[in-house]
Amino acid sequence: MSSSGAAVVIGASMGGLLAARALHEAYGKVVIVDRDALPDSAAARRGVPQGRQLHVLLSRGREALEELFAGLTDELRLAGAPLVDLHSEVNWHNDGYLMRRAPSSLLALGLSRPLLEHAVRARVAALPGVEVRSGTEVVGLVTDSDRRRVTGVRTSAGIVEADLVVDAGGRACRTPVWLGELGYDRPAEERVRVGVTYVTRTYRRHPGLIGDLAGAITNAVPGSPRAGIVAAMEGDRFAIALSGMLGEEPPTDDAGMADFAGTLPLPEMAEIIRTAEPTSDAVAMRFPTSVRRRYERLRRFPDGYLVVADGLCSFNPIYGQGITVAALEALLLRRLVTTGTHDLARRFFRGASRLIDAPWSIAVGTDLRFAEVEGRRGPRVRFVNAYVHRVHLGATADPVLGAAFLRVLNLVDPPTRLLAPGTALRVLRGMFRRAVPTAPAAAAPLPARTSGPGLPS
Repeated sequence: MSSSGAAVVIGASMGGLLAARALHEAYGKVVIVDRDALPDSAAARRGVPQGRQLHVLLSRGREALEELFAGLTDELRLAGAPLVDLHSEVNWHNDGYLMRRAPSSLLALGLSRPLLEHAVRARVAALPGVEVRSGTEVVGLVTDSDRRRVTGVRTSAGIVEADLVVDAGGRACRTPVWLGELGYDRPAEERVRVGVTYVTRTYRRHPGLIGDLAGAITNAVPGSPRAGIVAAMEGDRFAIALSGMLGEEPPTDDAGMADFAGTLPLPEMAEIIRTAEPTSDAVAMRFPTSVRRRYERLRRFPDGYLVVADGLCSFNPIYGQGITVAALEALLLRRLVTTGTHDLARRFFRGASRLIDAPWSIAVGTDLRFAEVEGRRGPRVRFVNAYVHRVHLGATADPVLGAAFLRVLNLVDPPTRLLAPGTALRVLRGMFRRAVPTAPAAAAPLPARTSGPGLPS
């Protein structure tokens, strides 16, 4: 398909930048509009509050970005981002069981969100026909007289006409409101309240720290809704993230963070907090609810309009899926627009729904382990969560089980792959081994919960 026509993308965060990259191959002009004054360097900005939090680019996400931007991995490595084997260079304390490390092909990048976004934004802005308009807010849609087709956007600087408008405005995107104003139904929503608060701080990474590993992680479990992540990043630093669910809020002061870390079965984090030099202040962020909007189920939707990334599905950030899913959606969008735009919304929303199914199932199914999380728990949910716990037990000695879990977590394999006969046999064998769960790093008691803002059947 030859490049012609114009497209407008609302939002210059990762979802919008990736959508613009996809549209570049089918549209002669692509205008990205963002209300922020975009920085000229790898700096955090107001419109991306999660930008100061720990980020890791999952293996499948890195591969998808490489398909969209050849050589991006090497570019980010030159900027200091470490390329990490997620199986051999990270300690995984899943349900308190330490996974046996082994070499793998699961290569992720440890980096800050500003570095990644800056690199991608520079690549997109350099594409012929792409224009980035910062400091400009989109206030509404422009349509034809019968409101069946979107023909542009109204901005704080005037009207921008387009053959296709893509809303990449994130979790707070205005599309449901705009659809209502145009006489369309709003999409049905699936909401899972998780009440996550997470706190990130960076520390100097010196030789020998945590045995020269690149990271460590422990997950929240029923009865202990706390988790922690350690991840190497650019600038010879470690980022650590403390998180709590269901109103459990990590503190941001030095002593409070150390005490909180001491309640986790994550000795690597305790070592960093105790011995390493901080390079930033602690920054907290709250994420109340995971939301999936079912645009694929709408009977009517205007032509010339799409919604992508967090506007479609906003995942619990603890699982690190958002950027990877946005990149996979961009690959889908590129494939569709280069073969024709007829019935584009229906084709894209159905395809994106299939992409979202697996990560949504992983996140929601895991969150439903907690009795306080509202949602339907059919026999399949209960079985899978019990089964995955036994995967973690077996992975203490069997690296094949660890690899199988990590491939699903990184969205390389579907969750059903964990139930393959060969994997199930290894899980069964692992049930007869004795493994001692990792103890908390210190003897600090778990304070009373404070108040604060898988595979479903």
